[in-house]
Amino acid sequence: TPIQYPAEEQTVEWKTTHFAFKEIHDEVLKLDILGHLDPMALKMLKDLTGVEIESIPMNDPEVLELFTSLKSLNVSEYDVNNVIGTSGIPEFGTNFVKGVLIDAHPTKFSDLVQISGLTHGNGVWLDNARDLIINKTCTLNEVIGCRDDIMSDLIRFGVPSSDAFKIMEFVRRGNPKKESAKWKTFVDIMNKYDVPQWYIESCYQIEYMFPKAHAVAYVVMALRVAWFKIHYPLEYYCAFFSVRCDKFDIETMLGGKQTIMNKIKELQSEVKSKNGDASMTLYDLMDTLELALEMTARGYKFGNVDIEKSDAVNFILDKENNTLIPPFIVLDGLGENVGRNIIEQRNIQPFTSKEDFRNRGKVNQTVFAKMEELGCLDGLSNGEQLTFDFGDF
Repeated sequence: TPIQYPAEEQTVEWKTTHFAFKEIHDEVLKLDILGHLDPMALKMLKDLTGVEIESIPMNDPEVLELFTSLKSLNVSEYDVNNVIGTSGIPEFGTNFVKGVLIDAHPTKFSDLVQISGLTHGNGVWLDNARDLIINKTCTLNEVIGCRDDIMSDLIRFGVPSSDAFKIMEFVRRGNPKKESAKWKTFVDIMNKYDVPQWYIESCYQIEYMFPKAHAVAYVVMALRVAWFKIHYPLEYYCAFFSVRCDKFDIETMLGGKQTIMNKIKELQSEVKSKNGDASMTLYDLMDTLELALEMTARGYKFGNVDIEKSDAVNFILDKENNTLIPPFIVLDGLGENVGRNIIEQRNIQPFTSKEDFRNRGKVNQTVFAKMEELGCLDGLSNGEQLTFDFGDF
């Protein structure tokens, strides 16, 4: 069998082998174990609130209102630079999906399933379903949202189930534009049963379609997370910043609503100056600050990094003061391992001075200087030497 160094790294002590896949297909069991942020966030929310995830309803009016307005957040468009409340909601928080929500104006669970399908397909929303809805050719529930809709719609029009299935499979793969002769045969079948012309033309535009079961799973997840955003807001933001964010600007976040808003405008100008070709780090930071702005607009705030209270990686609730205490990793250059070491050392013995913190905390000079600048070390003396005031003696 051919052999090579892994990743072409010639200093490692082992080599890897190559096999033709067909030769090992029946002998090797492969497990793909994937990390997924949404279940992690829900687990954290359950731990923080005690609410059983399965008990969360799918038809809470205040939650559904998030997908069309800001009313249930009790903030205005001018407070958060948004017109709907889905920022931070999985699968519904991007600018593209927000635009679809604004155009489609969903009011119930099935509407959200349609939108999930429309936004995860290719050739499904833009220059297709969007135009049909805006021109009032049909409603959101009548457009083709998921691949399953094609079969069920055609059967309802009277097309035999076997033909309806074949057409669905043909369309969902984007074949109408590739195999014109076969598509003509399917068009003749649909015309025979008076399928509307707009529907046939919509099928022709489709390049890929999402399965409905997948769309439903996404909507269930989104509504569960959104429920906490309404009913346990501080816990929601705690989980969001702990699980879904890895880019922070703690100085801006500590500055409050107006400071955060000003920073977002600055970043937006930077993106615009680069014609949208900005780094992912910049976009990730904008996402973080967007939720930070929303959180502060709702009356909550960020505390400072606290050497006696902060966790290494997760934000901590201070419900008495409507505050989130940031973890150590929000400081640039302070990684998870150093954060955990700080916690280990403070559990052994409280830090007695800045010198003691730097020595036992193992933070570098840059991080130490930043912590001093932010006031994280206020209250600690500079060194271990004690000073006595003898007054008039």
